[in-house]
Amino acid sequence: MAESTGTGGGGIRITLEEIAGAVGDFGTIFPILLGVAIVCPDVNVSHFFLFLAAWFIITGFYYRLPIPIEPMKAIGAVVIAEGLCAGEIVASGIVVGVLFLVLGLVGGMTWLGDRIPKSVIRGVQAGLALLLLKTSFGYIVTDVLVAALSIAIILVFFVASQRTRIPDVSALLVLVIGLGAGIATQGMPPFRLMPVPSLVLPAPVDFIAGTWDLVLPQIPLTIANAILATSLLTYDLFPKKGVDPDRLSRTIGAMNLVSTPLGGFPMCHGAGGLAAMYRFGARTGGANIVAGIFILIFAVAFAPPEVLTLIPFGVFGALLVFVAIELGKHSAKTESYLVTAVIAVLTLVIGLTFAFIIGMILAYAQKWREKGRASPS
Repeated sequence: MAESTGTGGGGIRITLEEIAGAVGDFGTIFPILLGVAIVCPDVNVSHFFLFLAAWFIITGFYYRLPIPIEPMKAIGAVVIAEGLCAGEIVASGIVVGVLFLVLGLVGGMTWLGDRIPKSVIRGVQAGLALLLLKTSFGYIVTDVLVAALSIAIILVFFVASQRTRIPDVSALLVLVIGLGAGIATQGMPPFRLMPVPSLVLPAPVDFIAGTWDLVLPQIPLTIANAILATSLLTYDLFPKKGVDPDRLSRTIGAMNLVSTPLGGFPMCHGAGGLAAMYRFGARTGGANIVAGIFILIFAVAFAPPEVLTLIPFGVFGALLVFVAIELGKHSAKTESYLVTAVIAVLTLVIGLTFAFIIGMILAYAQKWREKGRASPS
């Protein structure tokens, strides 16, 4: 076991708790990548998982905290809904890579962070919690029995870990049970080696379509959730080891510029993923390293679509419920419940981009009103 840099988190540790936390965000990662692979036949999902695994391991050593790596949700959602091609996906990754690397290098995220009220960021967290709950219910209703069993296991371990020294390994346990059940009913998936990644060069039209269809919806989510909300949550969970937003922006830029031209899916960090990993026991970069190893096994040794479809949807639904609760809990630490609540509801109803814009307008209107009241007549 490697050293730890502090009792509140940080360093590199490989313990049962870190292993449990390592899989805490799998319920949000796998469905997005699998969905993209199903609707977009010209991508190789093994390459998605290869680069995801590599960056999990790299960030584990770099940050020495459980900083998650996730597929970009807005890009994934649009690709799944519209069945876009690999060229547009790669182009969008290159564009967001350049954008966030430059912003991180010039201090742009700190500048934006100083101008985006905390109540707006908390609203994004709350909105994502509601979206996760909505998604979880979609999984649960298709597999109620497995979901109920998984939720019961998670609750039992949560109570036991609060009252005893038993580590909370519920996320790992329910995934193993789900995979075992899938193998028992469907058999072992075929063994396949992953093809070597090759360079993908998008056409000019791909950059135009990728920027308009994928990058623009993704930018507010990346700024608010993947960078600012994640940074804020690191200070909530690890007060002495929090990560500043420009640093997160630089790693997002670097991993997309390196990975997407070789077939990786656009990636970012995420407050929801951090909440999930922390909720299930992750406190150090060791959880990232373990997560990367697990994902690498899928990427290299198996055909991920067949392996992942073995896991019942009820398992993912159960995990998402508790991820949403953890994320929603932190969103309550807001300076304006009105702004946070409005963003949360609008995110669920009309989407994050419009909710973010309306929330910003409302937050600044509140500030101007308070300044007007405070100024002498």
